[in-house]
Amino acid sequence: MTELVYTLLAEGSSDKALMDILRWAIKHRLKDVPVQGHYADLRLLRKAPGALSERIRAAVELYPCDLLFVHRDSDAASPQQRKQEIQAAYEESGLSSPGMVMVIPVRMTEAWLLLDEEAIRGAAGNPNGKEPLDLPQAPDQIPNPKEVLGELLKQASGLPGRRRKSFRPERCIWQIPGRMKEFAILRRLAAFVDFETELEGALKLMRE
Repeated sequence: MTELVYTLLAEGSSDKALMDILRWAIKHRLKDVPVQGHYADLRLLRKAPGALSERIRAAVELYPCDLLFVHRDSDAASPQQRKQEIQAAYEESGLSSPGMVMVIPVRMTEAWLLLDEEAIRGAAGNPNGKEPLDLPQAPDQIPNPKEVLGELLKQASGLPGRRRKSFRPERCIWQIPGRMKEFAILRRLAAFVDFETELEGALKLMRE
């Protein structure tokens, strides 16, 4: 394998935060292989596709790749239900390639960004702040990780009352992965371990 090009098809623009994590997971396994990544921004289309199968097909057409990552939050559904939905949509898309890996954080992507206090402080623009941050011990078990992360970013900003109210955490969430020292911390989460297992299987098939 001389190069690996991957594309991420995510649910929303804030999920672009996954790009650094995906790149690390690939490079951790293919240390000597150049890796290039694309975020499939289907908003560029005049008419954005609705069905997941159509979005998958459009993502590959717009951003050709060797490996397609399809992200969906599990929300109220079980991870297994989401896997079945994604697999069915991929088959319905009519694609025989590229390889496909599912990215299904329990609840939502923000659960994967609630583990590194220094990264949260840095993303909030206050890396040396001392405000106490009560990070959840099991972020994949809380029902509202996006809300919790937003509040933590506001606290970490250290801004006073009125300025804190106008603080927009959604504008800095994407910075958190780039400030994390080590993504291996994510292995505390069962959903990330499951993702890595799927990735390893897909890369093995690509080598054969």
